[in-house]
Amino acid sequence: MQRLFSTRTFVLILLVLYLLHQDFWFWRDSSNVLGLPVGLTYHILYCIVCTIVFALAVRFLWPRSAAPTRQIDHS
Repeated sequence: MQRLFSTRTFVLILLVLYLLHQDFWFWRDSSNVLGLPVGLTYHILYCIVCTIVFALAVRFLWPRSAAPTRQIDHS
């Protein structure tokens, strides 16, 4: 299976996510988005993006040697 992105790219994405976590631009904003405070909406979307990024990392960057090799018979 071909890798979607390299380890170096994943580290860069993590750095960007780390910087985006500090949403100082919404600290003084009291507006609502989707009925929620804008900061809370931002963090909900941020968590969804982080979940997708880590799911892709597990799918494409997880070492093959760490995968289980034993077949389980369910009969």
